[in-house]
Amino acid sequence: MRTSKFTETQIITILKQGDAGLAVKDLCRQAGISTATYYP
Repeated sequence: MRTSKFTETQIITILKQGDAGLAVKDLCRQAGISTATYYP
């Protein structure tokens, strides 16, 4: 099984920033992920 590129803490931080109102496009660019990864 493939291991995650991000730790659990990093994932939670990214999701909380999205809930706080940060634009998903900008959030994904900062984290280095695609928008398709953000919206599973």
